[in-house]
Amino acid sequence: MIELDRMSRHPGYWPSPWPTECGGNRRQKAAIGRLDAATGTAEVRTRHNDRWNVMIIERNPGQLYMGGTMAAFTGPPPFGWVQRIDPVSLEAIVTSPELPCGDHVWCGAIIAHANGSIISINGSYIHRLDPDDLSILVERQLPADRSHNGMLALSDGTLVTKDLRLEGQGGTTITRLDPDTLELVGKPLVLPEGSMGRIAADLSESGAEHVYVPGSEHIWRLRVDGDALAVDEWRLRYRSEHDRWGLAWDTCLSGDSCWVMDCGDVPSVRAIHLIEPNGRFDTPPGRNVSWRLPAPWDGAQRLFRIPLNDLSSASSIEPFGVGGGGVIAPPVHVPEFNMAIAWDSINGGLAGVDTSRAEMEVAWHLDIRASMQPVVFPESGELVINDFTPDGRDDLVVVDVVSGTLLDRVDIGSRIANGMFLTAGGNRDVYYCTTTTLSRVKWS
Repeated sequence: MIELDRMSRHPGYWPSPWPTECGGNRRQKAAIGRLDAATGTAEVRTRHNDRWNVMIIERNPGQLYMGGTMAAFTGPPPFGWVQRIDPVSLEAIVTSPELPCGDHVWCGAIIAHANGSIISINGSYIHRLDPDDLSILVERQLPADRSHNGMLALSDGTLVTKDLRLEGQGGTTITRLDPDTLELVGKPLVLPEGSMGRIAADLSESGAEHVYVPGSEHIWRLRVDGDALAVDEWRLRYRSEHDRWGLAWDTCLSGDSCWVMDCGDVPSVRAIHLIEPNGRFDTPPGRNVSWRLPAPWDGAQRLFRIPLNDLSSASSIEPFGVGGGGVIAPPVHVPEFNMAIAWDSINGGLAGVDTSRAEMEVAWHLDIRASMQPVVFPESGELVINDFTPDGRDDLVVVDVVSGTLLDRVDIGSRIANGMFLTAGGNRDVYYCTTTTLSRVKWS
């Protein structure tokens, strides 16, 4: 069985319950504690800052950092940024200098590294920042001049990142870097196909370490072998009928399997990444960057279960059965309840999928339109995710993982929904990031 991120401290990160996106390299999105939202009262603090807010991580207790970019699809050059924010007021305590991104517009990532630094990746640049004043300690341009999404620290502290490429754009470049100097560790590895989703990694009890990469046709696994990254024999082809389904987003490593959803290169993603620099247009793109446009395929949204030790028993399910499905975020699997949570952001619908038997079955449906990276509280069986309502409001909802019961709904004052990250605060609270808006919801 795959270990639980929240129950062990990864040696590559600062000792924190949420030092990186999704709470850990396996992307289980699970937190210690409980909300008890059904019997509590939600208090909301929302701040509108006109930035593309991507994610919040924690370093020391109560020491929160938010990373993001500027959604400058036209006009002056975009840049990345990091802020340390007050955990209650959400106001910026200190802000980094403008971080070059190679003129690419996309959501990057930040981590709290074991060396004490805050490390930011945005566009085609990576920065190591001082945790106190967020000054730039080291700046490097990455080998691939494209937007990068996702960054992980391995057990030896080295960093792994990748550029984002759609189908037909050549092979994705996987880059490994020294966390202090940001110099290359070994040669960059170019996969045989492009990759859109973010990477995940697993460190087993035996010490074996693997990186999982969702490609345009296969889910790939890389072996960490000293300073080298090597393509492993383990891989699964999840997509062959290109006109029926889209590309996979990130994977989730949980239970004994790798979990992933396809149908992710929706029209907005294609619009941003089929132009160079990524996301920079001569004229405003308008509706081209709306994820709510119809899907460019006719297949229904799929959820895949890929057992790590038995690829021959890999399977998929269409939880909604409605053609033209699509997502802009990955699924979550909760091993304590043998339940996977999937959704269809284009057609709407959230589903709990029973994974206790060889054949997956839909356990419940909920009529909401989710789009972002959720947070799970396994102790209380609660899942927190967004619901973009028909009147254009993006609420936070709390859902019972087992039954699908809607436990609470919170209007946080956001009018924009995208695929950004939720973060567990550790005090019956959750932090929310989206374009122009960040919020904290606390139950008491």
